[in-house]
Amino acid sequence: MRPLVRESWRRSLQRLVGAEDLPPLDLGADALEQYRRRHPLGSVIDMVRGLLLPGGAAESGVIVAVGDAAGRLIWVDGDHRVRTLTGDMGFVAGANWSEDAVGTSAPGTALALDRSVQIHGAEHFNRLVQPWSCTAAPVHDPETRRLLGVIDVTGGPEAATPQAQLLVDAAARAIEGELLIARLRERAAPSHPSPSPRPRARALRTEPTRATLRVLGRDRGLLEVGVGDTETVVDVSGRHAELLLLLAVHRQGLSAERLSELVYGDPGSVVTLRAEMVRLRKVLEKISPDLVPASRPYRLATAVETDAHQLLSLLGRGAHRVALSAYRGEVLPDSVAPGVEEFRRTVAATLREALLAEASVDVLLAYADTAAGADDVDVLRLCLSMLPPRSPKRAGLVARVAQLEG
Repeated sequence: MRPLVRESWRRSLQRLVGAEDLPPLDLGADALEQYRRRHPLGSVIDMVRGLLLPGGAAESGVIVAVGDAAGRLIWVDGDHRVRTLTGDMGFVAGANWSEDAVGTSAPGTALALDRSVQIHGAEHFNRLVQPWSCTAAPVHDPETRRLLGVIDVTGGPEAATPQAQLLVDAAARAIEGELLIARLRERAAPSHPSPSPRPRARALRTEPTRATLRVLGRDRGLLEVGVGDTETVVDVSGRHAELLLLLAVHRQGLSAERLSELVYGDPGSVVTLRAEMVRLRKVLEKISPDLVPASRPYRLATAVETDAHQLLSLLGRGAHRVALSAYRGEVLPDSVAPGVEEFRRTVAATLREALLAEASVDVLLAYADTAAGADDVDVLRLCLSMLPPRSPKRAGLVARVAQLEG
């Protein structure tokens, strides 16, 4: 084992990194988009694509990623087949690929050592990553030399050759040069002083409220609210969870009649709905006034994420294994609200179709062991078609198919 890899494995063991753990998803879809717009490397993604994915990404044979200084991937693109396979191990935008999270890998180890790194196959600490090879190089602020992030190329053995390292190093230097040029242009641009505004009272600056509603596999909702470093977790009733979920699904807002129809199945139940909304507002005012829904139409002024939407986002990014691990069960399984039932079917169908279309056999087998997939003959038959002829798992699957069809 190379000394670089041995020391990285030692650090991984000291930090109790799991050898088969999936990376944490630190940035959801909305947070990721906002963060990417603010991050210095977000402005050079087109340049990265042009340097490392010339001639079209879809059939390049590799994937390219950009991460921040903490190891969180803010952009991933490249070969569609490779993205599907690496998505199963959680190599997707928003995931944390630092050494602390997944152990030895090119992006995480390059950040830890602040130098370009190549990791070949079995040198990866995490067993799920060992089929792949990768090359990564850190990117620094061109003036202060502060570490900004990392660029990475992942694929087969060709992604970790001496030529690949030269290319990735050159791309990192070109990116730093582009950042410097953009900064100098900005400084040289003539400034046009605007008239001095009238003095006005200084507004109090408060940190934004973050809210996540957990509804997968739960009869009641679990609302997690964060402001700065403060986190509050509140159990909400089934009816209030239905209302919050439907307002999160329909972010543009809903009329009282439409919301009544989605909750009670009757657009004429407006009086009942309004009484319930009054009770919901009182509950939310005690947690965070920012979360209190507005009216005409009913809508959430502060975005509320749900674990169901996070699951759909993971599927959209190809992170099938991570998505399946996040699937705790159906959306509010005891709810009979028509709007919730429709969304429940959408989530379940999207998960099933995504796994059938692109997931690896290991992920499909894990899905077949869930309540959602246990009786799904199509899933079981697809697993049989993907398993090697002498796999010991085939006998059990054949017996399950026979039982379901008999």
